[in-house]
Amino acid sequence: GMYKTTDGGDNWKKLGLDSTEHIARVIVHPKDPNVIYVAAPGALWSDSKHRGLYKSTNGGETWEKIFYINEKTGCAELLMDPSNPEVLYASMWQFRRQPYSFNSGGEGSGLYKSSDGGKTWKELKNGLPPKPFGRIAMALAPSDPKQMVAIVENKKTGLFVSSDGGENWKNLSAPMNVCAR
Repeated sequence: GMYKTTDGGDNWKKLGLDSTEHIARVIVHPKDPNVIYVAAPGALWSDSKHRGLYKSTNGGETWEKIFYINEKTGCAELLMDPSNPEVLYASMWQFRRQPYSFNSGGEGSGLYKSSDGGKTWKELKNGLPPKPFGRIAMALAPSDPKQMVAIVENKKTGLFVSSDGGENWKNLSAPMNVCAR
């Protein structure tokens, strides 16, 4: 779950979200500390309706799930544009741990962008390989947040770059050369 301290760590208050089981990222709005986003990949061993992206507008007293795909897909990564905190990027990841295996990927995985603080989301896919995806790791340049990189787990896992805030992607990975014997 989530905990909050207001005295440098001497005391902590529980803020909930313990049903999410795992939290991948917490982002606090730079101009309004009452606005908090939490990326929750969810349970490793089972489906869970508690996966997704959560937002609080009152410092964590209450939470609203603002982005959800399904019980198999959680939010693995979250970025906020430092020049415009209303612009968010979310990497959704369908996965499942089993006793002797790990399945990373499915139709639920994808890369998404919100330009209104998480009210609406659109999938970013122009230039990315076809689904299904596994996990997507991403970063943006603080000096120019329109410059982004993403590693997309896929049959053709690769490094992709965008110079327009994720609207279009280019594969920078070297083509795989397979030698036949």
